[in-house]
Amino acid sequence: MSDTPHPTIFVTGASGQLGRFVIAALLERVPAGAVVAGVRSLESEAAQGLRDRGVSVRVADYARPETLAEAFRGIERLLLISSSEVGRRVAQHGNVVAAAKAAGIGRLVYTSLLHADTSPINLAGEHRATEAAIAASGVPATILRNGWYTENYTASIPGALAGGAFLGSAGAGRIASAARADFAEAAARVLTGDGHEGRTYELAGDAAYTLADLAAELSRQTGRDIPYRDLPQSDYASLLKSFGLPDVLADSLAAWDVDAAHGALFDEGRQLSTLIGRPTTPLSASIAAALG
Repeated sequence: MSDTPHPTIFVTGASGQLGRFVIAALLERVPAGAVVAGVRSLESEAAQGLRDRGVSVRVADYARPETLAEAFRGIERLLLISSSEVGRRVAQHGNVVAAAKAAGIGRLVYTSLLHADTSPINLAGEHRATEAAIAASGVPATILRNGWYTENYTASIPGALAGGAFLGSAGAGRIASAARADFAEAAARVLTGDGHEGRTYELAGDAAYTLADLAAELSRQTGRDIPYRDLPQSDYASLLKSFGLPDVLADSLAAWDVDAAHGALFDEGRQLSTLIGRPTTPLSASIAAALG
C-alpha cells in the first residue's frame, strides 16, 4: 500500500451485516488509519473487533443527531448505509445528511434500492425521499441503488432442508441478486476512487435466477430433492407467521416476493460487475457458503 495520504472515510452502521463487509473491503485498499467506523455503542463486541483491526470507532446513532456532529468531525468521505429501521428511515437519514452538510463532507455515498425511482417495493418510498434530501443538501453524492442480497434467500436454506421444500411467492420472477460482499466492494471502490460524484448506479448480479432455479441448485449441492413450492401471497405470509416471524415482517417478505414475480428485483445492466471489475458472486457459490 502506498504512502500517499488517503481521504478519511467514515462508514455508518459499520457493525451491521453490510457495514462489516465494507470495512473489510476498504482495508484492502487504504490504511486502517484512513477509516472511521460509526457504531451505536463503543462498548459492543463489534466495536472492539473494529478497533482490533486498527479502525477508529465513533458513536454515530442515526436517531440521535447530537452524536453525528462529533462523529463526522474531520471526515472527507461518508458512506450512509441505509437504516434497518423501516418506517423511520426518512427522519434518520435526514439527520445524517444534515450533519454531513454541516461538517462540510466532500462526498456522500448512499445505499439505496434497485430502481428506487420506479420500484413497486414498499421500501422504495423511503429511499426516494432520502435521495431527494441528499440532492437538496448540495453535498456531492453518489447513489448506490443496491439490488437484493443473495443472503436474503439463502437464509431460508435451513428451513427448506428441514421442511423438504423451498417456499415463496415469487413465481417465475427473475431475481438479479448478488452477495453482500459484492455490494460492499462496490461501495469501497466508490469511496476510494474518483469520478463518481453525481452518479447513480443500478447494482445487481450478473446472472438472474428464479426461486425454482435456486431450489434446483440447492438440490444438486445437497443430493436431495428440494422442490420450489410457489404459494399465494396470503398463504405464504400466514405460513411465515406460523414459523414465528412478526406479522409485519412476514407480510413484507411475502409482498416482496410478489414484487419479484413482477420483475422488481431484475436488472441486466451489469453495472455492479463493471464497478467491481469482476463477475458478481454466482448463486451456486452463495448456496455453497450457506451450506458450509
